[in-house]
Amino acid sequence: MNFDGFSVKLIEFLDHYLFSIKGTTLVLFFMFAIIAIGYLIGKINIKGVSLGTAAIFMVALVFGHFKGVTVGYAGHEGCIAGWAGSLSTIDTYFKMIQNMGLVLFVTSVGLIAGPTFFKNLKKNATSYILLGALIILSGSIVTLLITMFVPKMTSAMAVGLMSGSLTSTPAFAAAQGAIGEESPYYSEIAVGHAVAYPFGVIGVVLFVQIIPRLLKVNMDEERSKLAPVGEFEAAKGPESKLFELDKFGLGAFAITLMVGLLVGSINIPLPGGSVFNLGATGGPLIMALVFGHFGKIGNISMKVKEHLLSIFQEFGLVLFLIGAGIEGGAEFVDTLKVYGGLIFLWGALITLVPLLVGFFFARKVLKLSLLNNLGSITGGMTSTPALGALIQSTGTSNVASAYAATYPIALVLVVLASQFLTYVPNLVG
Repeated sequence: MNFDGFSVKLIEFLDHYLFSIKGTTLVLFFMFAIIAIGYLIGKINIKGVSLGTAAIFMVALVFGHFKGVTVGYAGHEGCIAGWAGSLSTIDTYFKMIQNMGLVLFVTSVGLIAGPTFFKNLKKNATSYILLGALIILSGSIVTLLITMFVPKMTSAMAVGLMSGSLTSTPAFAAAQGAIGEESPYYSEIAVGHAVAYPFGVIGVVLFVQIIPRLLKVNMDEERSKLAPVGEFEAAKGPESKLFELDKFGLGAFAITLMVGLLVGSINIPLPGGSVFNLGATGGPLIMALVFGHFGKIGNISMKVKEHLLSIFQEFGLVLFLIGAGIEGGAEFVDTLKVYGGLIFLWGALITLVPLLVGFFFARKVLKLSLLNNLGSITGGMTSTPALGALIQSTGTSNVASAYAATYPIALVLVVLASQFLTYVPNLVG
């Protein structure tokens, strides 16, 4: 019996004879099971390289496939649909977990990076802009060539591959908006995105861990090249007169997140009738950088305790990886069965070329320090999981400054590129 058939039989047996886990209870069970198993696998260390929290994403992919077979996914009914409750409701729960994790993570990163961000930006602004632009440009060129010269490759499929390879949901949404639901190729964007997304996550996570080991750098020396957060916090003077909402800073965190979501929801018109906004990533990130830098609003302290930020950063990343993995895993195997393994390789190429081009440009031309280089690349690749892996492997949150400086540039450009590339024709049929 194959794995899928065994999964269905196991669910039916457990549900009938032992216990019944459905609805929100099922979602919570899956969530904590993925966390526990993921951390165990993430501890496996091979020559100094481990998946860390990214292992949670891989476990979530497996659970996502399991969920797709049994319960189903968008547009496809599972073998025992209805067993766990409404499919749309379960999908909504996991999407909420993903979005909750995303906003917790980026807000924490912004508040941590805020005290050093503007000084770092002032020093390296041109480098960050050039690097972010080059990464998206190189990814776009690879996508353009794949669209034009790979037989039977549609622009919709190729742009989906690019949005997945760069783990960019805004680019995915922009491409869908540019093509329109009435297009017969509309669904191919989602197919390409689903195939390329897993390697888009894992590839960048491994890259930022492997490069320092290949170069055999002294990590203490590299960390010393980054400005320590405390240096700039101390320069702001005493804050004893500021009003604190609570002793941990949870209220300040909530205000930052709330304002960030509002800013991220502001729509900016683009050519062609579509709109662009910073979304649930860009809005909270930018406002967290601002509040993290100034540390107050009037007489209200916006300081959040460091240990709380560390918890939110880790837990947010974990929740995001669970939601993204469940969503991607539900369709991943079925898509490969239909379109073959070659499409996965094209997606991997769109991930690897910008990574390598960006790294060597930052190293040889811009002369960025290694950790600034890698931090910038995680921003240029719009890779939240890779930033988490980089913070974990380097032992410092100061790399978040480079990520935060490059990310907005890459975010805007990848959205514009995805819209442009939907109009590129295939030249070989």
